[in-house]
Amino acid sequence: MKQWQLQEGQNGDFSRLKLIETEKPQARHGEVVIRVHATSLNYRDLLFANGTAPADHGRVPLSDGAGEIVEIGAGVTNWKIGDRVCGSFFRDWTGGRFDLKYHDAALGGSCDGMLSEYVVLPAHALVEIPTDYSYAQAATLPCAGLTAWYSLVTRGELIPGDTVLLEGTGGVSIWGLQIARASGARVVITSSSDVKLLRAISLGADVTINYKTHPEWEKEVWRLTDKRGADHILDVGGPDTLGKAVNCVAAGGHIAQIGVLTGFGAPDASLFPLAARNARLSGIYVGSRAAFEEFVRFLNVTKIQPVIDRTFSFEDAPAAYEHLAGGSHFGKVVIDCTP
Repeated sequence: MKQWQLQEGQNGDFSRLKLIETEKPQARHGEVVIRVHATSLNYRDLLFANGTAPADHGRVPLSDGAGEIVEIGAGVTNWKIGDRVCGSFFRDWTGGRFDLKYHDAALGGSCDGMLSEYVVLPAHALVEIPTDYSYAQAATLPCAGLTAWYSLVTRGELIPGDTVLLEGTGGVSIWGLQIARASGARVVITSSSDVKLLRAISLGADVTINYKTHPEWEKEVWRLTDKRGADHILDVGGPDTLGKAVNCVAAGGHIAQIGVLTGFGAPDASLFPLAARNARLSGIYVGSRAAFEEFVRFLNVTKIQPVIDRTFSFEDAPAAYEHLAGGSHFGKVVIDCTP
């Protein structure tokens, strides 16, 4: 079978990605073999591939993938051959509070991921994909989709009428827009592109802000919400955006700190507004299998269609990385793993 691995290469590009031939895996006790049909990329995957984050030699990349079960190991009773499934980002976080030990089995990072024609996973790491979803659509769920769900609903306790602020138009933010609208929330979204903001409006965004035109976009959020602020903020930027998020969060609101798109440094911001407004700041790193299952039930009712920016062939995986790194995408970048 064919499989992509991270091997030796130069820092700063995607030369670490190598397509190899290897043996098809076999299911041991408690495991299943999945024929992967589609995968999708996240910003985290760029960091492993370009050398910003360390990755073991031979690591199979990508946390996100969907496929069908083609082999069942002994002791597996809750799945059957032909079932359509996704793997969980944290292979062993089935539910409950997060534990640092779950970092030992994060797909595409500390353990092998999904960019392979076949993968083997423990039965407890699987979630049935939504009814009527294609494999490409399902491949957008395990990281970006679940992160938005876990931030807004599981941890944020989103209710109809809340105002949700989304930074940019990448995978997490667009999923956040769709979840928020389907939940009866008002959506404010930022971007540097007016074209992307128009697309966001077509998906239901109520208020758009071009952060190039309005570099102090937090003041615009404050003004456009009649000085109330946003009840929920998905902060994907990190150091350069967290301070702005703190300054426009509503009283009693919730900031989900998710990403580090602007780097890994410390934010230069006062935390006083958090205390003054009795607001919450949560560190979010995807979610559990139980939360994923709740998300799938929501999707089966709401019939949300994931936004896929572009799909690449399996052999053209490095081009998918380059496309995501270029920042022109709107929604998710997918790799089709079928022949």
